[in-house]
Amino acid sequence: MSFILDARLEADCIEVADLELSRLLLMNNRLVPWLILVPRRENAAEITDLTLTEQQILLNEITMVTNLQQKLFSPDKINTAAIGNIVRQLHVHVIGRYKNDPVWPAPVWGNLAQEPYHEGELVQRVQMLRHAICI
Repeated sequence: MSFILDARLEADCIEVADLELSRLLLMNNRLVPWLILVPRRENAAEITDLTLTEQQILLNEITMVTNLQQKLFSPDKINTAAIGNIVRQLHVHVIGRYKNDPVWPAPVWGNLAQEPYHEGELVQRVQMLRHAICI
């Protein structure tokens, strides 16, 4: 079977690239740099649903996206989480946080307003991310 992205992730995010294991998504909220890794594995809900090799690949991708966040956006902190209480499909949030962001130091979930990127801004952000990961 081919990979199917959860409908909620598809509605809330923009596809950036397919990495070795995961689809890299940009959350469509311009208030913080928010990237999401979704391993392209059917029925994976937990990191432990991946093979040990896939877990290592995912960790490498998390590290790469964290480094990307730091290089491009210089956040004060990176929040990394695989919660999945609402969206069961395994996905890992890698969010750049700033001491002056709208909800610091609270978590973004349930606290951060939804402010989508403007169209030109979105195109520019996706191109910048693709260029930074060399695709």
